[in-house]
Formats: sequence, C-alpha cells, structure tokens
Amino acid sequence: MPPETSSCPTTARLRAVGLRPTRPRVGLGRLLFEGPPRHVSAEQLYQEARSRRLFVSLATVYNTLHQFAAAGLLRKVVVHTGQTFFDTKVCDHHHFYDERTGFIRDIHESEIAFAKLPQAPAGYAITGVEVIVRVEPQPGVQGQQAEPSPPPADGPELAR
Repeated sequence: MPPETSSCPTTARLRAVGLRPTRPRVGLGRLLFEGPPRHVSAEQLYQEARSRRLFVSLATVYNTLHQFAAAGLLRKVVVHTGQTFFDTKVCDHHHFYDERTGFIRDIHESEIAFAKLPQAPAGYAITGVEVIVRVEPQPGVQGQQAEPSPPPADGPELAR
C-alpha cells in the first residue's frame, strides 16, 4: 500500500470528519472507500488487509470500523444475532441477507413501501427505519437466485 499523502481522497475524507489520518485508518479507508459501495465484516476487512500487506490487528480493524461508523463514514448493519456488517453506502436503505451464505445486498428504495409506521413510545421519536429481508436459496428453482458479486481480483470474496 503506498504511503499516505495529503492529496489522498481517503486522507481528505478522514480529516473532513475530524479523524486523524493515521496509517491504519488511511490503509483501511482506502480498502473501504476507493472502490464501489460494499458491505464488509471486520473479519473480512482484516483478511483483505492482510492479503494487501497492510498488517494491522483484528482489534485495530474493529476499532477503526466503529470509529468510521461513529463519524458517519460507514453505516452499521446488524443482521443475525449480532453479526455486524459495515456499509460504505451511508444513506437510508434496506438489505437482503442470505442466512446460509452471509451474503448481503442492497434493496433499492423503490422496492419497499410503507403504508404506516407505528407511533413511537412516549418520549421517543422515530429517527429511521431499516428493513432486513432474510432470504435463502430455494432448491430446484433455476434462475431465481441472486448471484453474489465476484471476488476482487486480488483479494478474498467480500459481501457486497
């Protein structure tokens, strides 16, 4: 991974939200932000970082992901008994989650409609709505299953 520079888009993005652009943050930020939007777990990002010769601990990956989420650079998507993915697309949107493979995919906002939301409990306000549609492949059904994105050319397959 090339050394960070002040002209690096990731460095600028970190500074814009008040995060110091340390080498681990810039390196992990480049893996996350300098490509198409995607969903990634801490373990997946850790493996990708190692394969790209960015040697950081798993704890550093977890801490960095949570710092990025707190700063608004990532969105947390909790899908299954605490399994957390980090989404580089931070606007409000919904997801399909394949419970067998762990594959997660965005649902376009035009595909979901709400007729009514419940009233928030006294003293609370609704701040957002997030839908996770759990799916699994159906045996014997041809052409109906969503194919996962291909793996990056030089890294492990990531949930996109």
